[in-house]
Amino acid sequence: MTERVGFVGLGTMGGPMAANARRAGFDVSAWNRTPGRAGELGDLGVQILDSPAAVAAASDIVITMVSDTPDVEAVLFGEHGVAEGAKAGTLIVDMSTISPSATRDFADRLAKLDVHMLDAPVSGGSEGAKKGTLSIFVGGEAADLERARPVLQSLGTTITHVGPIAAGQAVKAVNQVILAGTYLGVAEGIVLAIKAGLDVDQVVAALSGGAAQSWVLANRSGRMKDNDYPLGFKVALHRKDLGIALGMARELGASLPVSALAEAIEAGLIGQGHADDDMSAVARAIRGLSGLES
Repeated sequence: MTERVGFVGLGTMGGPMAANARRAGFDVSAWNRTPGRAGELGDLGVQILDSPAAVAAASDIVITMVSDTPDVEAVLFGEHGVAEGAKAGTLIVDMSTISPSATRDFADRLAKLDVHMLDAPVSGGSEGAKKGTLSIFVGGEAADLERARPVLQSLGTTITHVGPIAAGQAVKAVNQVILAGTYLGVAEGIVLAIKAGLDVDQVVAALSGGAAQSWVLANRSGRMKDNDYPLGFKVALHRKDLGIALGMARELGASLPVSALAEAIEAGLIGQGHADDDMSAVARAIRGLSGLES
């Protein structure tokens, strides 16, 4: 029998993911904190319910996709939360990006209710959520992953079991650290090309065939050139993710100077009102320091 799937959180990522699960044939119910965010989901046959508890009661697998650690705790354990409606044997798959230590705590609390948990944060941004091409990093029991795999396959193209519970969040932190350096490097390169009077599009095409090629160069250099940053992944969310990574680094005795610089740049952008820009807006800061409009 096909598992019934619930989604808690229908934002930039969760909404398209719920739509893809429904298109793949799953019986899907959903809840979002802000009413009216359901969009096309109702037309697709997704049942919109009035609380996370109601979604859990109607589901065998519940996927949570919200912004931060306190948000996950609230939708799981707050009033009318998932834990209130979940039956014994329910599987929770948290696809948010949150603290690894909090993830372990949440899994322990759910286990006392005979509710299983996977952490399965993603990479691929809003484009990947819409296209169903996300990369998914899964922590938890292998048997739980196999149970969730058909649903996850409707959401992403790469599903990797990276270890026990919270290992997915640790891998996502590594992902965000690497992205921080990549975005800053591409931003500096684009600004240098502009200042040198080069044809930026030609430069990007030339570099894309060599060692400098990257997803960021291919997909975000144009935004940096045009100084226009429509939403893909919010500056504010990446800064939150870097905070998680830097916290891990402090606990483990690792030094992350580039990530610390990126976090400081992003904090400045947030202070200037650019929290909701795509994170390629780090180029604003580099442009400004270089005498270009920022």
